[in-house]
Amino acid sequence: MIQRLWWASLITEAWKRRSIVWLSGVRRSGKTMLCKGIDGARYLDCELPSVRRELADPESFLKASGNQPIILDEIHRLDDPALILKIAADHFPGTKVIATGSSTLGASAKFKDSLSGRKADVRLTPLCSADNAFPHSHDMKRRFLHGGLPGFFLQDLRDDRDYGEWMESFWARDILELFRLDRRASFLKFAELLFAQSGGRFEASSMAAPCGVSRTTLTSYLAMMEETFLVGVVRPYHGGSPSEIVATPLVYGFDTGFVAWSQGIHEIPPKDAGFFFEHVVLNELYARLQTRDVFHWRDKRGREVDFVLAPRGKPPLAIEVKWHSDRFDPAGMKAFRALHPGWVNIVVSSDTVHPFTRSMDGLDISFCSLESLIATLAP
Repeated sequence: MIQRLWWASLITEAWKRRSIVWLSGVRRSGKTMLCKGIDGARYLDCELPSVRRELADPESFLKASGNQPIILDEIHRLDDPALILKIAADHFPGTKVIATGSSTLGASAKFKDSLSGRKADVRLTPLCSADNAFPHSHDMKRRFLHGGLPGFFLQDLRDDRDYGEWMESFWARDILELFRLDRRASFLKFAELLFAQSGGRFEASSMAAPCGVSRTTLTSYLAMMEETFLVGVVRPYHGGSPSEIVATPLVYGFDTGFVAWSQGIHEIPPKDAGFFFEHVVLNELYARLQTRDVFHWRDKRGREVDFVLAPRGKPPLAIEVKWHSDRFDPAGMKAFRALHPGWVNIVVSSDTVHPFTRSMDGLDISFCSLESLIATLAP
């Protein structure tokens, strides 16, 4: 079992800001195990009828709970899940609550209140460097092939049936329940295409015919997938220059194991290591920064920067991902900095052990490992 201690500390910090924590993440990402590991908390599975009956009178339940921390797993199973959270936040601020779900809170029509100002959000991602699950290069390649869902990562042999069953469960337990969608084949075909083309540009017109639906429908499907964390949509960063790509996002599958599964890969070819490492770096940014505001930059000459962060009131940060650091070409970053001045330029690579800085084409470039990436981001 993987001890996800960093995530437990993240929840503790979130509780200092708000008494309610919304813990989201795709199914089987480890939300239940994480919650059950919190000392002194009472765990309730809202899928159980007995639990739903106990929670039918939220005020009485909260009074009886005192100040004991409460875990409400799969809270969307309640008829009015926002009600107990709102009452807890407004009238029992000493009671700390974690509510879990497989999507953003706003994705479910059951939530009649957004709980704005009443909750802190924690998004649990597939395994990241803080989990200390893949400290060595052979573990990283295992991470590529098996993916970062803890149960899948720990398997000795990858079983493709597990990924297919997960997708069926995702459809039945998330998409059907949250969005009442009735076109299973079209939706799953679209997901398959996105995984197979992960990291590519989203062109709805090229996928509409294979999926048997319109471009508009695919755009709505993409929004559902983003809300339920099945994909990461990396939108273009731009500043208004006519030379920049401004409209077409990149779409990444949420997990390398599912990308490998969709592509029929059972061993990671050396030439594809950089491709899968890019997915792991994106997951690292989502996890450690707890934001989905990660962008991509590209101009009409094909020069690009893998990821861009745009902190409010500060120059943008540029990040390039390379499996081998000596493969880095500064041309894309130099073109980006000609339009968007800034001083944080990072190359994250698998073969960098200790961070170092090198001057290249007039830019100071910081080279770092995945483990030191977040520290390197600090200006």
